[in-house]
Amino acid sequence: MNTELDPKIHARRWMIMLVLCISLFMVVVDNLIINVALPTLSRELGASTSGLQWIVDSYSLIFACLLLAFGGLGDRFGRKGAIQIGLIGFVGCSVWASFATSTSSLIIARGAMGIGAAAVFPATLAIIIDVFRDPIERAKAIGIWSAVSGMAVAFGPITGGFLLEHFYWGSVFLVNVPVGVVALILGAIFIPTSKDPNPHRMDFPGFGLSIAMVGLLVYTVIEGPHRGWMSVATLVSFAGTVLLFAAFVKRELSTNEPLLDVRVFRNPRLSAATGSIGIAFFVLFGFTFLVTQYFQFVRGYSTLSSGVHTLPFAIGAGVTAPIAARLALKFGTKRIVALGLTNMSIGLIIIGFCGAQTAYWGPVIISMLFLANGLALVTSPATDAVMGELPREKAGVGSAVNDVSREVGGTLGVAISGSVFASLYGPKLGELVAKFNMPAEAVALAKESAGAGFAVAERAPTPEAAEAVRQAVSEAFMHGFHSACFTGAGVALTGALLALKFLPARRAVISS
Repeated sequence: MNTELDPKIHARRWMIMLVLCISLFMVVVDNLIINVALPTLSRELGASTSGLQWIVDSYSLIFACLLLAFGGLGDRFGRKGAIQIGLIGFVGCSVWASFATSTSSLIIARGAMGIGAAAVFPATLAIIIDVFRDPIERAKAIGIWSAVSGMAVAFGPITGGFLLEHFYWGSVFLVNVPVGVVALILGAIFIPTSKDPNPHRMDFPGFGLSIAMVGLLVYTVIEGPHRGWMSVATLVSFAGTVLLFAAFVKRELSTNEPLLDVRVFRNPRLSAATGSIGIAFFVLFGFTFLVTQYFQFVRGYSTLSSGVHTLPFAIGAGVTAPIAARLALKFGTKRIVALGLTNMSIGLIIIGFCGAQTAYWGPVIISMLFLANGLALVTSPATDAVMGELPREKAGVGSAVNDVSREVGGTLGVAISGSVFASLYGPKLGELVAKFNMPAEAVALAKESAGAGFAVAERAPTPEAAEAVRQAVSEAFMHGFHSACFTGAGVALTGALLALKFLPARRAVISS
């Protein structure tokens, strides 16, 4: 294995970092830019809450189930090529998504975008690990990588809000075209060729099992709220996931050239850090799925204003992420990651007590700052811990392990938060509007989503009736929103306790 880095590559390492961050930013933004468009899509395409969840999760589903396989392909055939091919596919599918004419066609296009994203995402972190060999510089680079991810969480809604304010909804996807072209050109010039110098044979059974295992798990979680968590279909799907997982583990243990040496998960630092990342993104995605609807439907912000009101999240994440990995080196990964998850829990509890008219310049901003600070304190140190446990030549697979935990955690967050919300919103709304003697069809439509509820209010026969229905929808929304926030807070706090128990405090335990 080559251990010496070309001096020319070392000299331009920070330029390489910039180019990788552009690609990373675009992929992460697109994972979240759609959230601010959900109310618009609810109106324009008639999407139900289930449809909105699938518009968000189709991208995550394909993204998640291909990450491990594409990370391995990047290690074998070249990470630069993986990024370039992924960007071309991502940009092309973005154009497709921008001209979708129905909920189903948008869901399919979003899923296709996930294919390109799965090729790009693990390669960015793998190249960073290969280019930044010094542990201190690597911690800084991973901090920047995490900061870009965190800032994209807020800049996605801001960008989406601006575009929706001035253009049609498809512009939130077309914006990827110029960014993708710039990333392609700069990548061709600056990104070095990087791959495993001693590649093994292709583990085709491992590839197939990893795709099937992660894909079935994510699909089952997405559909669980609609099928019923205890329905036969859901239980059979979960059982199938367990069987596929067992088959994958057996395969990887029985071959001399595995896609992923699953023995690495015996290392508590890697496994606990991976779990912490998954929990952090469970909280993040569940929160962003609902908070954009809260800002637009309940507080009445425009799409642009809704995006701008998430700016404190970008500031909080951007300030904290670059120093989080260094804090972990000083105080121990255990303490910093646990603190981060605790802060995320506090943020959700604060906003869980907010009402429809709670002061934005107060509890709402404070809650977002806690969430952003907590996310950054988790992702930088935990990512550094995961990547530090695997050999550099397997950085693509290591990055994919990190990224799969993000995507599966995020998809679980949307599915479960959406499920908690939907299970409470609909019945509560039905209870509140029972006295209005509304047609059964209108009540059923209003119970599908908050967007549909407000649309029904607009068709009320009198202004007084319209206001009464709007108040009922708002109250029902907050009822579901509060419970979803408290659910996420409980998950985050549990994660903090698990990190304190299982995550080793310092990197000194890493074997060379």
